Amino acid sequence: MSVNALDDTKLRILEAAGRTFADRGFREATVRDICQAAGSNIASINYHFGDKERLYIESVKLAHREMLQNTPLPQWPAGVPAAAKLHGFIYTFLCRVLNRDDNWQRRLMLREIAQPSAACEELAREYIRPQFTVLLGILDELLPTETPDVVRHRTAFSIVGQCLHYLIAGPIVRWLVPPEEAALNVPEQLAAHIWRFSLAALSGIGVDAAKLEVPQLPRIAQTAGAAS
Repeated sequence: MSVNALDDTKLRILEAAGRTFADRGFREATVRDICQAAGSNIASINYHFGDKERLYIESVKLAHREMLQNTPLPQWPAGVPAAAKLHGFIYTFLCRVLNRDDNWQRRLMLREIAQPSAACEELAREYIRPQFTVLLGILDELLPTETPDVVRHRTAFSIVGQCLHYLIAGPIVRWLVPPEEAALNVPEQLAAHIWRFSLAALSGIGVDAAKLEVPQLPRIAQTAGAAS
């Protein structure tokens, strides 16, 4: 479901809840606080969501959905090489996770990553799995046809893990390397490195990754005001 398809009252409650949960966490945030922020009442929250836990789960899903909508994957026309699509996937993923905008969506997602809740299962099923399927489809063009599923999956996780490292261990990275080097850890440069590193790991396909030119960066569309 898109953000625009949500009922106005439901969306107002979700955004107020998202901001409250992002600032205080699930345990400390109260339904009373959320009602006050949303200009609503407990009956309205019960009607739309049933309880606080479902409200939290839907707030997390909204935050993730808006992230995907604000920074969608490129639309690759027929004939685009798999290596170029892999670079576009990595670059887009990095743009999402390394977005430094201080908005409630980012703060809430960081809380959820640090302390996963029941929201994670629904996120994985409804939003993360489709993205994972896209990555697997790209890898299927690069890996031998007889590659076992476990290898396909672990290869995909290895690529995603390289990207998430700079989110989860970002402060440690900045402490371990000189400031001028840390300043270069931006999506454009990290995407080129992770892309080349990953293709080198996939050397069984016969690609000389060191000689490959980085594809032109895909246009990352931002929806004005959507991440406020």
